Amino acid sequence: MILRLLNFVVIGVLVLAAAWVYRIKFDATVQAERLAKLRGEVRHERDEIAALRAEWGQLDDPARIEALAKRFLHLKTIAPTQFDTLDHLPDRPAEDVTASTDPIGGMIENLEAPSTFGTTGSVPAATPTPAVGAGQATAPLPAATGAPRQ
Repeated sequence: MILRLLNFVVIGVLVLAAAWVYRIKFDATVQAERLAKLRGEVRHERDEIAALRAEWGQLDDPARIEALAKRFLHLKTIAPTQFDTLDHLPDRPAEDVTASTDPIGGMIENLEAPSTFGTTGSVPAATPTPAVGAGQATAPLPAATGAPRQ
């Protein structure tokens, strides 16, 4: 009885193994067909690239471009009298002093007096007032307004 049960289990395992091997074979066949299709597409794209490179070589031919230029541009040859010597060039303009120190500042017209800022770009601190002794009156501070200081 146990021997029969063991035979059925072995036969069942063999059937499952055969089904599994058939599935692997089927997947491999599908992958091989897909690979063949992709190789065909790659070959087709390489052929198209080769044809386009050949066409580009024909379009980029200097003799063809020269013939088209002569046909459509109607250019004249350069005469030696079109050239001039270097001593007929105008003098170099005077060097702008502000441009050498501050190229952007030389382009901007500055109407206000420059205010001094520290090296960090911050406004300098107010100078401290001397200590007021006993019996001395202090001057009132100017009121803060929106108008800029002159």
